[in-house]
Amino acid sequence: MMTRLKIGACLTLDTLPDHRDWIFEADRDLELQDFLSHAALTTDRDVLIERARQALDGFRGKLSIHGPFEGLDIDNKDPELRPVITARFLSALEVADRIGARKMVVHSPYTLWYQNNLHSYPGYAETKLARIHDVLGPVLRRAEELGITLVIENIQDVRPETRRAMVDSFGSDAMALSIDTGHAQLARRMSGAPPVEDFVRDAGAQLAHVHLQDVDGHADRHWAPGEGEIEWSAVFRAIAECEAPPHLVLELRDATHIPAGFAYLRDRGLAV
Repeated sequence: MMTRLKIGACLTLDTLPDHRDWIFEADRDLELQDFLSHAALTTDRDVLIERARQALDGFRGKLSIHGPFEGLDIDNKDPELRPVITARFLSALEVADRIGARKMVVHSPYTLWYQNNLHSYPGYAETKLARIHDVLGPVLRRAEELGITLVIENIQDVRPETRRAMVDSFGSDAMALSIDTGHAQLARRMSGAPPVEDFVRDAGAQLAHVHLQDVDGHADRHWAPGEGEIEWSAVFRAIAECEAPPHLVLELRDATHIPAGFAYLRDRGLAV
């Protein structure tokens, strides 16, 4: 019989009250997604941190935050912009520490373009990786000091081993892998990537975080499980076989669909 896995959700400070009892009473995993914008990490940061502290009073589950990403490519080619991106991530790390989050999601920079052009440009892989280290090196060192893990989420990744090798290159326990099930399924349909469960199996012991969302294979829908085409039994079987249970959170576009998504997985013996 498959082990049922406890799951939580990605929420904002505005949507958390609607799901507070479900999250808090069972000590479920929670990912806060309020600290993404420029304002949230600069002018509004302290106010949001205080709101988060109050909202999290009594919370005993595992907490993460989603780091900023729009316009903040971790392999940015402009040497004047890379320090700005690093500074934004460092600000988000401080937020995570101040509210008690021990994981922060960072977006992967790998794409189908990269995979198809890997051997077309001399040194392409090495120069890209060097830029990534330039941006994330100081962030990782600070994460190590704070006891926070950076989890690298697949976005347009086609080969899961490419992102895993990037994580390996840092040689730090403060960096691990995140899998977004919907993104993996989109890559399967659009770019010939492996099935979602293979992303999980490739990650193995490095898997520390999972965004659970369903898609139709055409767009990044962030539907509740059961509304799309993902083979959830296979995905949960692979997750259950990991050495340590990752942070498991429903990441749905409409938070009101969280109960339905949870019920779908629960009724199939996959989640509690």
